[in-house]
Amino acid sequence: MFDAQLYRDKEEVARWREKGPIVRFQTWLAQSNLIHPEEVAKIEVDVDAEVAAVVDFAERSDWEPVETFTRHVVAEERPAPPAPSEPSSKTVEMTYREAVKQAIRDAMKRDDRVFLMGEDVGAYGSCYAVSKGLMEESGEERIRDTPLSESGFTGAGIGAAAAGMRPIVELMTVNFSLLVLDQIMNTAATIRHMSGGQFAVPLVIRMATGVGKQLAAQHSHSLEGLYAHIPGIKVLAPATLEDARGMLWSAFQDPDPVLIFENVMLYNMTGKLAANAGAVEIDTAAIRRPGRDISLITYGGSLLKTLEAAEALAGEGIEAEVIDLRVLRPLDGATIMGSPARTRRVVIVDEDWRTGSLSAEIAARIGEQVFWHFDAPVGRVCSAEVPIPYPKHLEGASLPQGLPIPAGPEVRPTKVTITKSASR
Repeated sequence: MFDAQLYRDKEEVARWREKGPIVRFQTWLAQSNLIHPEEVAKIEVDVDAEVAAVVDFAERSDWEPVETFTRHVVAEERPAPPAPSEPSSKTVEMTYREAVKQAIRDAMKRDDRVFLMGEDVGAYGSCYAVSKGLMEESGEERIRDTPLSESGFTGAGIGAAAAGMRPIVELMTVNFSLLVLDQIMNTAATIRHMSGGQFAVPLVIRMATGVGKQLAAQHSHSLEGLYAHIPGIKVLAPATLEDARGMLWSAFQDPDPVLIFENVMLYNMTGKLAANAGAVEIDTAAIRRPGRDISLITYGGSLLKTLEAAEALAGEGIEAEVIDLRVLRPLDGATIMGSPARTRRVVIVDEDWRTGSLSAEIAARIGEQVFWHFDAPVGRVCSAEVPIPYPKHLEGASLPQGLPIPAGPEVRPTKVTITKSASR
C-alpha cells in the first residue's frame, strides 16, 4: 500500500514485466493462432468492467457499524448439545488411547467426509498408537500418512474443511504445533470473521500434550493456554475416558475449528466406559468432586493428581471441590465462578508455566467477578519456569504433584499447603 519501490531499478522492472507469465502465455497463444486480438481486447474490457463495478460497490457501501464488529468470530448458530445416552449397565474396560481410537472409528463410520491425516498415522499407527489398525480397516484414502510438514498438511486440512470435508489433523506432539501456529491463528481462526461469515473451517486438530515421558526440553510442553488465547477456535482438554470418547464426535458437529489436547500421561489410563457411550457436550466445565471448603480448578493431565490431593485433604477434614475445566476456550464462567463463590477459597492447578498461563487468566477473572466472596487470596500451582529436564526426578520436580514423589538430592516437588480455618 505504501511501497515506493526504490529497491529495484525501473529498467530491471521493465525487463521482467516482459517476462511475466500472463504476457508470455498470451504471446504464445497468439503465435499459435489459439487466440485473436479482438478476443484479447474483449477479455480486457470485461475484466476492467468487473473490477470497476466491484470498486464502485465498495466505495458506495456503508461502513460496518461498530456495534456489530464482533460478529462472525464464531458461528452465530450453534448446534444443540448432544442428547445424553440412556444409562447402560454394560461397561467395557479400555484405555484412554482406545477410547480416542473408538471415537475416530465411530466418526468415520458416521460420516464418509471424515478422514485422518498426519505424520505416521497410517502404517505406523501414530506415535502413541492411537490410530494403530485403522488404516487396515478404512484404507489409505481415509487414514493418510503425510510428509514431515506440519504447516503443509494442516493447511491442506484447512482447505479440505473449507471445501466441505471433515478432516482430523493429528499433530504428533504439541511442540510441533508451533510450526502450525500461523495456519491456526491467521487462517483457520480468522476465515469466518474476514469473510463476514461466508466461509467456515469445521476442522478438528488433535495433538499430544504434557510432560512425564522423559522427552526433555523440546518435546515436553503444555501449550493449551497459548491456543486458548486465540479468538475463533474452540479448545478442549479431555481428561476422562468419557470425554476422550465423546468429545471428538461433538467437535465434528461444531461449525468452527476445534483443537483437542490429549495428555500423554493419560493414554495408558484404564477405566470402564459404558458400552453405549456417545457424544458429550463441549461447552461446560464439570464438577468431578463436590466440596465445601476450597475449590481446586484444573484440567487435562492434572485432574487425577488434583483428585488425589482432594482425597488426601479429606483425610484432614478439608472437603475440596474439584473442577475439571474440560473446555479451555470458551471458559465456562458460570461453573468457574460458582464454585469458589460457595467455598470461598480457590487454588488453580496448571501444568503450564506460571507466567502468562491459563491459570493467570482464570485467577484474573475470579478476582474481577467474585473477589468479595473470598476468605483468602487465589492460589496457583504451576510448573517450575525451566525448560523441562530430562532426568526423571527433575522432570517430576518441575511439575505440580498431588502427592510427594521420589526426588534427587536437594530437589523437592512443587506443592501447596492448605489449612482448615476455624471459621470453616
